[in-house]
Amino acid sequence: MMRARHWLLTVAAGLAGFAAVALCVAYVASSGAGQGLGVNPVGGPFTLVDDSGATVTESTLAGKPSAMYFGYTFCPEVCPTTLADLSRWIELLGPDADKLNYVFVTVDPERDTPQAMHDYVSAFDKRIRGFTGTPEQIATVAQAYRVYYKRVPTADGGYVMDHSAMIYLMGPDNRLVNVIGYQETDTSALAKLRNLIALAPSS
Repeated sequence: MMRARHWLLTVAAGLAGFAAVALCVAYVASSGAGQGLGVNPVGGPFTLVDDSGATVTESTLAGKPSAMYFGYTFCPEVCPTTLADLSRWIELLGPDADKLNYVFVTVDPERDTPQAMHDYVSAFDKRIRGFTGTPEQIATVAQAYRVYYKRVPTADGGYVMDHSAMIYLMGPDNRLVNVIGYQETDTSALAKLRNLIALAPSS
């Protein structure tokens, strides 16, 4: 209960930054930037490490649409809730779920080693991969995807991470198609995921 209350306070402290990111992403999605209109301020090159220790880049995800979420393993509520929701949606999609990439990118590289990411994502659907990296690499991918995150010290000498809480739906060309908001309804989220699947190249 205390951790949840503290999380709510830290989120309140970062609402201005988060709101700016949300408005930017919402504008790009609604304007059709993911549909090839030539405006694409979300997404870009990155070099990270997955939860098996292998180097990954944007090319690793090429050829399939992707659902990408940015958070961290010490997150008390929003991240586990979102990944549980995503796991349920993957299950409900049935065989078509395999036409998408699912990625959880940390915004807390100091604590989220590849092993920590592996242990964490293993609690959810096996198709969700964990990506981490150096602080500089995380800053680069966060900037490319217009992800808001901020380290917030706690009274006990530790810290939490205030961060964006949306799932980015990226087309096979790495352009933003849409976003899924925190605790969006199953009906709405599944419709967006199915629209994303429709963009997957035919096998």
